[in-house]
Amino acid sequence: MRAVVQRVTEASVRVGDEVTGQIELGLMVLLGVAADDMDADAKYLAKKIVGLRIFEGPDGKMNLSLSEVGGKLLAVSQFTLLGDCRKGRRPNFMAAAKPEEAERLYQHFIGTTRGLGVEVACGRFRAHMDVSLVNDGPVAILLDSAKQF
Repeated sequence: MRAVVQRVTEASVRVGDEVTGQIELGLMVLLGVAADDMDADAKYLAKKIVGLRIFEGPDGKMNLSLSEVGGKLLAVSQFTLLGDCRKGRRPNFMAAAKPEEAERLYQHFIGTTRGLGVEVACGRFRAHMDVSLVNDGPVAILLDSAKQF
């Protein structure tokens, strides 16, 4: 499972004319599910993301986590994070999970994050979404449950 975690002052996702998720201070998470991911991968990333110390404390250093600043999380599924562009010019998405399993694990990630006391807003799985955000810093972190990077 892969995630792009961005520290934001605001973020939202729309499907057509409907805002499906919106947050102010917090983290915008683009989440891609791999074919071999399991519940443990979703749980690992949820705990890792909630605990990341990427918010500035009074000393101006990144010492505070999402929970410590009272931030929210906007989760957006994004299978394209599993795109392999090493050959040719068109990404290969063979490493991405089948939609049914990807949605289940995406929902497991959301449920685990909520279970950790974080308010979570969401995009809509398998929908064309328009995502807007104001990246604070900018700060963007790449995570992979298989610890490939």
